[in-house]
Amino acid sequence: MSLSSSVISSRSCDGDGEQPLLPHSSLEIAGARRGLLAGFDSLRRPYRAFPVFASNRHVETIFAAFTRSLPTVAFRRECLRTPDDGAVALDWVSGDDRALPGDAPVLILLPGLTGGSQDTYVRHMLLRARSKGWRVVVFNSRGCANSPVTTAKFYSASFTGDLRQVVDHVLSRYPQSNIYAAGWSLGANILVRYLGEETDKCSLSGAVSMCNPFNLVIADEDFHKGFNNIYDRALANSLRVIFKKHALLFEGLDGEYDIPKAANAKTVRDFDQGLTRDTSIVCSFIWFQVSR
Repeated sequence: MSLSSSVISSRSCDGDGEQPLLPHSSLEIAGARRGLLAGFDSLRRPYRAFPVFASNRHVETIFAAFTRSLPTVAFRRECLRTPDDGAVALDWVSGDDRALPGDAPVLILLPGLTGGSQDTYVRHMLLRARSKGWRVVVFNSRGCANSPVTTAKFYSASFTGDLRQVVDHVLSRYPQSNIYAAGWSLGANILVRYLGEETDKCSLSGAVSMCNPFNLVIADEDFHKGFNNIYDRALANSLRVIFKKHALLFEGLDGEYDIPKAANAKTVRDFDQGLTRDTSIVCSFIWFQVSR
């Protein structure tokens, strides 16, 4: 079962044909659709975060980025070593092992590109789930939220190995719990790819995909149009910051990568091209070009 907020469609089938449109033009529900709609009244009416701004997505995005509060959350960090000697960081809410029963549902949060447990949208989601009695963990990908980078390999939308290891690890810690996951943007893209690879073997009881750039090539092209250039440059700057912290790991790899291009990237595409090899193995953060 999955609940997916995406750019695909607001129509969905539940075994008996196409269902009527929902108020949210970008919402698609797959699996147990009628049961979900009955339980979530908010899905039946339009959502406007800032009514005064009408429907200007850029104003809403920027306003939220500068005005949304950053809740204080005490985390307990757990680092997982990956089979390739890399590492990812799991940030658990400190004290939950004592405060919650062993079978409390667990929610894994997958932030967007360069995001992590330090981001406001992640913490607000965490606190909302925690208020419902859920155990929450933030999956910080390699290099994000000051997580360690121990090899010359970051993460990308084409690689689900780290997420698979995280899901298996969480399930081993809480075998009596239902495990769920929610992802934004790049995190959502990786999550949905993982769901497709796992099919009916998936260990997750449910998943939510938000702001998922399903068509990565089109997403890249849109990044270079109009006001979207602002987001492109902001993300590229965040990527450069993370890369420069670990630049020594990439010394001597000039034959395979364009390290100067990545280090000085002004756009996400530049960074991607600098750290993506011309083989089937993708070693960059980025997701736009990996399917080409």
